[in-house]
Amino acid sequence: MDIALFILSGLGIILGYIGAFVPGLSGPPIAWLGVLSLYLVPGTDIPAWMLVATAVLALLSLILEWTIPAYGTKVFKGSTYGVRGSYVGMFVGMVLPIPFSMLLGPFLGALIGELMHDPEDRQRAIQAAFGTFLGFLFAILLNFLMVSLMALVWGYYAFIWLTL
Repeated sequence: MDIALFILSGLGIILGYIGAFVPGLSGPPIAWLGVLSLYLVPGTDIPAWMLVATAVLALLSLILEWTIPAYGTKVFKGSTYGVRGSYVGMFVGMVLPIPFSMLLGPFLGALIGELMHDPEDRQRAIQAAFGTFLGFLFAILLNFLMVSLMALVWGYYAFIWLTL
């Protein structure tokens, strides 16, 4: 049972890295499940505060993954229509089976929202949509860093457990 939990925990970290780059599949919560699985392995001695700290990071990354692209819209002078459009695009992009739909959804949503707000100002619409895209890329980078932090925690305690 110990070995099965250990293998499951390693798979959680690997899937967390995949989820950090695949839109709509949040990597840090999956990686946290890997840390949790390792915590359940007898003899790993992961402190409870470490488990709570990584859970908070996973939750924070989940929230930021949805808010950073919209914030990018605002930073690049997007209106409320653009922000709302980016959220609609994120949700629509998650359910469409089209490749890259989660990547293009927020961009197109912000673009359409801005054009609905002011059809004449195409430059501003493109600028706001670009801000959404940059925010989305930043959210992916943040997810990667969070998963890497959890992988370090996992690796440290897995190494100790393996050397016992």
